[in-house]
Amino acid sequence: MAVIPPIPAEPPRIPAPAPPPWQRWALWGGAGLLATVLLYVLAGMLWGGRIAAGTTVLGVDIGGLSDEAARERLNAELSEDRLAPVLVMIGEDDENVYEVDPEEAGLLLDVSATVEQADRPGLLGRLFGVGGGALDPVVVQHEQRSEAALTGVAEHADAAVTEGAVDFEDGRVRVTEPSAGTALDVERSVEMLRAAYLNEEAQPVRLPVSLAEPLTDEDEVARAVEEFAEPAMSGPVTLVSEDGSARVSLSPEVLGDHLAMEPDEEGRLEPRLDAEGLVEDERVVPLFEDASVEPTDATLSLDGGSVVASGGAEGSRVAVDEVGDAVLPLLDRGGERARTGLLPMETVEPALSEENYRDLGLVEEISSFTVEFEPAPYRITNIGRAAQLINGSLVLPDEVWSFNETVGERTEENGFVEGVIILDDQYQTAQGGGVSAVATTVFNAMFFAGVEIVEYGAHSFYIERYPEGREATVAWGSLDLRFRNDSGNAIYVLASADNDSVTVTFVGTKRFDEVRSETGPRENIEEPERREGEGEDCVPQPPLEGFDVTVERIFVRDGAEVDRETYETNYVPRDEIVCPDEE
Repeated sequence: MAVIPPIPAEPPRIPAPAPPPWQRWALWGGAGLLATVLLYVLAGMLWGGRIAAGTTVLGVDIGGLSDEAARERLNAELSEDRLAPVLVMIGEDDENVYEVDPEEAGLLLDVSATVEQADRPGLLGRLFGVGGGALDPVVVQHEQRSEAALTGVAEHADAAVTEGAVDFEDGRVRVTEPSAGTALDVERSVEMLRAAYLNEEAQPVRLPVSLAEPLTDEDEVARAVEEFAEPAMSGPVTLVSEDGSARVSLSPEVLGDHLAMEPDEEGRLEPRLDAEGLVEDERVVPLFEDASVEPTDATLSLDGGSVVASGGAEGSRVAVDEVGDAVLPLLDRGGERARTGLLPMETVEPALSEENYRDLGLVEEISSFTVEFEPAPYRITNIGRAAQLINGSLVLPDEVWSFNETVGERTEENGFVEGVIILDDQYQTAQGGGVSAVATTVFNAMFFAGVEIVEYGAHSFYIERYPEGREATVAWGSLDLRFRNDSGNAIYVLASADNDSVTVTFVGTKRFDEVRSETGPRENIEEPERREGEGEDCVPQPPLEGFDVTVERIFVRDGAEVDRETYETNYVPRDEIVCPDEE
């Protein structure tokens, strides 16, 4: 049997020796350092990036705030200040203070840049009492907008320079005395405006001005008056044509209205004459017209089948483009003789002459038509006068000829007398009675010449001496007779009248071999009525049926029809009118 030895007893413990004193102090120091580090880290977490206490911007405290909180506070508390106008004064003017809108002037408080300037002390700085102070606001400026805003203020405040001037009124010299002016120095004022923005203590800021002297001074004004202005208004300027037949006198009142003295780049006053305005002046135009001689057109006639031209003469007129050059050199002279010069004239050729009528295509008779009428004193007078006014009409290619414009209003002053006309579908008396015979004759000459008929109107009821559907009447101011010369050459109108007929002939160049007329039957016949006339002016009227009729105008060239036009006319019945003294 095995024998287990006895377990030995535990040896006694010997106590460790006590550490020396320096080791104990080291252990305590390490623990303190660790606590300090932990405290510093904790303070940095709580206060890191904060703006130093006591930091202000325009009196707003942002100390101890984060950047974001500082920006929010400044934006909130300085909103009104940022929009407040900047007060300015101009130069030495102490009476007027002007406001400049900062937004219009491009001035802006940059809040973010302002906050970035602030100190942000660390923990030790805070522990030792490091603080902030007042920060200058950061201002952003758009210089061009500031210049524009200041220029607007300057418009109200500048004392504009007055240039010396000389002008003319009612034929007399008028002088404007020169004087210096002041102008805002915008370039220097821009920086001063920025510095005054958000700084109430610096407002109102006095902006600088500069002195502007006139270019045209007193000496120059005196010279201009003595050497030119006074002589110019000393009397009329007279222009005489080379042959002495025309003479035009221009008064100082007329000249002065178109005369000026204008400064050059150095301020010297030089005379300027508005020649165009002078020659168009309503006081001058009649003078030039009297000095002019109208050309005389040649007269055409037919000799057998040939066209013959005779007479005609050149005319003359004032060469208006040269008048200014003729007048201006005379203005600084004294005395009637010295102020007289040559009136520039130019030749005016007649529209129709012995030399050019064939070139215009006036080589043959195109058409001719005659209307006969019952002789009566008023008819002879009025028809003869209308033919006289129409005779010799020259109608150039594409021109429109007008009966009313050519003959004029049928008045006593124009050579017409009272006669029978058709008005309101009955005979009445009025100036120019019988002229419709000439209108009908012209219409038929137009018709057979083949020209374009622009305007015409038939009588309201049919008159037996005229072709059915191929007659015309006129009325001043309401109905005209017109044609366009679309022949490609000029047309010359011959018109003549005697005691019982009137003839109108068109001379030119034929486009067609023939222009024919075909008249259709009368249709839609309507019988007249019988009525009793009234008053002293009653004109008896024989009855005639009303009807419709169609006329064809047929154009023939080289033996073949090349065109056709239709003219439809409606005639009302001509009622019988019995006057009281005939019953």
